Amino acid sequence: MTDWIKAARLRTLPLSLSGIIMGAFIAKWRLYREGGTWDWRIFALALLVTLLYQILSNYANDYGDGVKGTDAKRINEAEARAVASGKITAKQMKNAVIIFSVLSFVATIALLYVAFFPDFMKEFYIFIGLGVACILAAIGYTVGKKPYGYMGLGDLFVFVFFGLVSVCGSYFLFTKTFSWDMLLPGTAIGMMSMAVLNLNNMRDIESDRLSGKKSLALRIGFKNAMIYEMILLQLPLILILMFLGVNGFIQAQNYYVFIVMILLLPLMKLRRKIMTVKEPKELDQYLKQVGIMTFVMAVLTAFGLNFFN
Repeated sequence: MTDWIKAARLRTLPLSLSGIIMGAFIAKWRLYREGGTWDWRIFALALLVTLLYQILSNYANDYGDGVKGTDAKRINEAEARAVASGKITAKQMKNAVIIFSVLSFVATIALLYVAFFPDFMKEFYIFIGLGVACILAAIGYTVGKKPYGYMGLGDLFVFVFFGLVSVCGSYFLFTKTFSWDMLLPGTAIGMMSMAVLNLNNMRDIESDRLSGKKSLALRIGFKNAMIYEMILLQLPLILILMFLGVNGFIQAQNYYVFIVMILLLPLMKLRRKIMTVKEPKELDQYLKQVGIMTFVMAVLTAFGLNFFN
């Protein structure tokens, strides 16, 4: 059981929950302002679905990198995977991927039933398709003949699914509407998620070179990937500030809602530390920190909107 828990990579879970928290509690604030109701069952099921997607993705990545031999060339010992180390066989991990795919789909149906049935059947079927796309994206990063993670497309998929789909999709589950200003927090969470992936790819840049995994970091080089990382970590708070601005909080002088801006200093300190790294393996310690920072950003934004407004 310990090996399965390690393979689930629990440190990635706060990052996956961030988009749901952001979208759900922006929806709660907006519904409260407009006299609507916020269903806690949708929130609980959305968290469950997201956790299942994330564990599915982690198991699929372990399996895909293991059978392709990528993990066997991995230089960073701290990132040893279950299949590559022999602690879990490839067949066992493949079965786990199948099981979690089924669990994810069933949980998705339950979530959409609560959110849309019976009054929003068109949306119900559209989101089923979106759920299937999420499952396929979770698996397709490293599994298959042409996994998109090996073609340098991981950043794009992470931005779309961890950012836009997670934030805007969860917002839609509650409100049944799409609002253009949701692209701002959706992009913010998406960029923070890309920052985590880019750190991961920068850390593994040498082993990926040996295995033929052409991540974006490998394609553009370590130095340019570091510049890219700084941009990804710089813009999210600006985007959150823009979201609060377009919703009138600056004019209303409701400054408590800007509590999320206390992350300016820790993010600045984190960027400085990352920039001083010379050896790729030293980046591993910052993966969890960026993930937690993303989670705190979502929680503080939700807290500011719902308790100070």
